[in-house]
Amino acid sequence: MPIMGIEWRESLAIGVEVIDNQHKELIRRFDRLLVACQEGKGAEELKKLQLFLTEYVSTHFIDEEALQIKHRYPGYEAHRAEHISFTERLNKLNLETEAEGVSAYHVVETNSMLLKWLLNHISKVDAELGTFLKS
Repeated sequence: MPIMGIEWRESLAIGVEVIDNQHKELIRRFDRLLVACQEGKGAEELKKLQLFLTEYVSTHFIDEEALQIKHRYPGYEAHRAEHISFTERLNKLNLETEAEGVSAYHVVETNSMLLKWLLNHISKVDAELGTFLKS
């Protein structure tokens, strides 16, 4: 069975190098989790991904929000609310895995969370920001 992963597409670029590079790294890490799951190593990779994501959200969301404030982006409040919601979901998962250990549920939940984030936030909400910044 071929290994199914995920990779960066230029259509996801918002045109701001630092943000695009952060998104590329997120997708690389998500791909590692998907590949690890297919190799039966999802739990091990999830721990690495959780450490990365905790750091990532604190840096990336601040960078993205600062850019929106600087350019007076009209969608700032809604965009920031999505960042807060994602951070809360991540924190909840981190607390659960600390308390219970990593289970298949946590791996599936993280995969689902990241896929929704990629489909709904990066490819739509961040794309709208990119369009605004280019105009």
